[in-house]
Amino acid sequence: MNAEAGRTCRQMPRRTFLKAATGALLAAGCAKPPAPSAASGVQRMIVLGIDGMDPQLMRRFIDEGRLPNCQRLIERGSFLPLGTSCPPQSPVAWSNFVSGCNPGGHGIFDFIARDPLTMQPYHSVSRLTGTSSAMPLGNWRIPLGAAAPQNLRRGVTFWEELELHGVDCTVLRVPANFPPTKTDAVTLSGMGTPDLQGNYGTFTYFTDDPKHRSREVSGGRIEKVVLDQHHVRCQIRGPANEFLADNPSVEVTLEVDRDPVSRVARLVVQNTTLVLAEGEWSDWIVVRFSLMPYAVEVSGICRVLLKGVHEPFGLYVSSVNINPAEPSAQISTPPDYARQLVREIGYFYTQGMVEDTHALSAGVLTAAEYRQQALFVHDERLRFYQHELQRFQQGFLFYYFSTLDLSSHMFWRALDPGHPQFTAELAQAHGDFIGSLYERVDQAIGETLATLDEQSWLMVVSDHGFTSFRRQFNLNSWLLDHGYLQTTGPAQRAAVLTGFPDVDWSRTRAYGLGINGLYVNRKGREVYGTVGSGDADRLIQELVSGLEAVRDPETGERVIERVFVARDVYSGPYAEAGPDLIVGYRPNYRASWDTVLGGIPRQHVVDNRDPWSGDHCVAPMFVPGVLLSSRPLRSSAAKLEDLAPTILRGFGVSIPDEMTGTPLI
Repeated sequence: MNAEAGRTCRQMPRRTFLKAATGALLAAGCAKPPAPSAASGVQRMIVLGIDGMDPQLMRRFIDEGRLPNCQRLIERGSFLPLGTSCPPQSPVAWSNFVSGCNPGGHGIFDFIARDPLTMQPYHSVSRLTGTSSAMPLGNWRIPLGAAAPQNLRRGVTFWEELELHGVDCTVLRVPANFPPTKTDAVTLSGMGTPDLQGNYGTFTYFTDDPKHRSREVSGGRIEKVVLDQHHVRCQIRGPANEFLADNPSVEVTLEVDRDPVSRVARLVVQNTTLVLAEGEWSDWIVVRFSLMPYAVEVSGICRVLLKGVHEPFGLYVSSVNINPAEPSAQISTPPDYARQLVREIGYFYTQGMVEDTHALSAGVLTAAEYRQQALFVHDERLRFYQHELQRFQQGFLFYYFSTLDLSSHMFWRALDPGHPQFTAELAQAHGDFIGSLYERVDQAIGETLATLDEQSWLMVVSDHGFTSFRRQFNLNSWLLDHGYLQTTGPAQRAAVLTGFPDVDWSRTRAYGLGINGLYVNRKGREVYGTVGSGDADRLIQELVSGLEAVRDPETGERVIERVFVARDVYSGPYAEAGPDLIVGYRPNYRASWDTVLGGIPRQHVVDNRDPWSGDHCVAPMFVPGVLLSSRPLRSSAAKLEDLAPTILRGFGVSIPDEMTGTPLI
């Protein structure tokens, strides 16, 4: 190839190059068949996934003239409230979207699942599998096989079907796709992708503030430090070292020297030196963790915020993300796609849920600082999307925006005067933040509309809407006090305990785990099951009646709208793997934070004092999502699982039997 031809290939949009290469392969008789001719004339389809976009708020902002592009899209095509999943949790809902079926067909029922043989919870989307055996060698352990993350979502995806029929697909950051489904499509994993510690987010805050003490908090840790002559050494924690017997975390030193007078500091970590002013964020910092000297190294990236230089000193360090330039786990297909993006647009967040809600809840980030970080995420995602949109010529493109969802969780209290966390000052300072994010989403929709032609189709999809989360219901406390759950002695009722402390499984008949799940302790399924098949139906009906009658002792309101029986709402090969009942809360209520991981506090209903003040894990009818389409849709009602069949129908591709949704065209 001569130099001019090489330059032409490098400048050519990826899909143009692939199309040319495929043409050559077809001529040789060794490539996939050409894309089908869609009856609807679709050659180019774009789906924007806007997590948490609420139809009522959208309509309100349209009426206020703040979302002109949403209005244009509705006038051009269709708007439908979109039926969400049961329960309305993001990994469940987006799995319905990609698989075209309910949770019984894809096996994701909640953020949290449990192993019935150990009764231990785990993240539902992915899990480490494989051997953990090792050969000792002095102080070292040489693994004889590598444990690897496994994607627990089952079933087919619409992009696999499109790909089989010759449609080029790019699917970026769709939730519940870590590790990415093995495919020839261009994909990047999203929600469910861990940080380098294997968690869904682990910040660190270094401070000499006397109001803080060193402790682990949800989603991070706070470390008290002592400055010596204006100098402090901090340790950035990385992955566990599987080459040592007790798997200690590998750490990297961060040196900080603050100016004795000015509000600036110099930071040095490995090969990076930077000077930050108070209140300033760094760009991405590459850190390398040595697991075995001169042999095994893992690379990550993080950002820091110099919160305070003097009285007090405060340094926030973000979760260490998997470095997309040197990924330690597969986060994209093809595997080199993440590296290619770094070359083209620079480093980017790889962790699945990156808006640091944990740091705001822990009082480490202020509301204003959280907003800065959340906007970093959104602006990065928008720049990333613009990059892909500019070179997208034909086939299918999905792109996901997360910031509206996470920020609605944290700032709903600024919209709801009835929330325990509402203040007039908060409403004055941040009451319009959610509305401003809708406007930013509208900008992305407008840029997409500008690219459409007669053969193009744009859909904007949200997985659920929102409501206020004012009060928490302690499901396991209710089960304990009504005799369904038993303990080995006097129950430990502290609000901070989780993991079913002192539960006597030999006498327990039912237990709650996850945000909406309620399980019968079944014989033959749970390791210590007590309820036989003949008694399970009676127990289920008893639980339904009892829970639907629960009233808030302070307000007299019903807490739970409906308890769904799983066999009535789930179908498919994995329906038996989920909970027996799904608790559908009323607006303003949700499962408590303690319920999620098996805690048993004393009170049944308590105020939600966390900044996480908005939610959607209620009965599905209260929080529909949004479906906007640039083409008219034939239905007046739609649900998430209808979208995969609709996408396939749009390209003239047959719908597999596993998909139970109904095409909307």
